Amino acid sequence: MEEFALTFINEHGYLIYPLVLVWTFFEGETIVLVVSALAATSAPFINLPLLATCATVGTMAGDQLFYYLGRFYGTPFLASRPKLAAKAERGFELLRRGEVPFILSYRFIYGVRNVSPFVVGVGGIPPLRFLLLNFIASALWAASFTLGGFFLGKVLEQWLDQYKWHMITAVVFLIGFIFLRNRSKNSAPPPA
Repeated sequence: MEEFALTFINEHGYLIYPLVLVWTFFEGETIVLVVSALAATSAPFINLPLLATCATVGTMAGDQLFYYLGRFYGTPFLASRPKLAAKAERGFELLRRGEVPFILSYRFIYGVRNVSPFVVGVGGIPPLRFLLLNFIASALWAASFTLGGFFLGKVLEQWLDQYKWHMITAVVFLIGFIFLRNRSKNSAPPPA
């Protein structure tokens, strides 16, 4: 399987960039980390600056869309969805504390990242101001996750080389344990 994946990446690696661009439009931490980790290990042809650029453009475009949705439809939309409104309230709280720090950092804050551009749009931040801050924040986010994934890939490569047999043994024991546990559950008489 690993050989197939590497062959596919080597032959069709150029597809990684549009994939990252589209995926980061919605949510992209995982794909950016995985692809940049691959660049550190088994796919050195991956261009990290191009990867970071695609991630920047994708996440920025997605956030711009949700900003405008919040700006034009936000208040009635939230009023009709109490669960989302409750989630957005944390974002409004952070936005009130400081617009610029919030816009520059919400991509890194668990629990508010997805609703934040919508919240900023509802909050009335001017479009040009958001565009500029969104560009800066998107570039910082993309660079940090691209570099973080690359260094994580380097560390994992060394660690996996060093502990490969330990991990294989652990996986075999885990599969055996699950198999025996499921087998004993299936052979037990039904409760009366």
